[in-house]
Amino acid sequence: MSGINKVILVGHLGKDPEVRHLDGGVTVASFPLATSETYNKDGKRVEQTEWHNIVLWRGLAEVASKYLQKGKLVYIEGKLRTRSFEDKEKVKKYVTEIVAENFTMLGRKSDFEQSPAISAHTTPSTETKIEDEFTISPSDENGDLPF
Repeated sequence: MSGINKVILVGHLGKDPEVRHLDGGVTVASFPLATSETYNKDGKRVEQTEWHNIVLWRGLAEVASKYLQKGKLVYIEGKLRTRSFEDKEKVKKYVTEIVAENFTMLGRKSDFEQSPAISAHTTPSTETKIEDEFTISPSDENGDLPF
């Protein structure tokens, strides 16, 4: 039996996407995303913020680099991935990331300087129902990741 690995987040970018171009022309973009929740503790309202490492590949990375900026509100769908690496002292480290499969920019259209319709693909199932949001998803991706 196979499992399900699905993550949905709504939060604000902690910084502008960092874009890298790997061998073979593959583009990858990454940025931290802050999500916040509030709850009551001892009669006081408390806000807790979580930070998530977001990674986008290929065409989705290109679109993110054009339209996403620090502070923007975004809805992200993706999957959880944990990978390991060795640091400078040869100590094995682990990092958990959200590999985004699509995202929706939230907020007023005036928040975005360029029209996303030029280079973005809007799928029929996620077409804009609210005038002030639009969906970006990979249109010609095959879903394979280069690792």
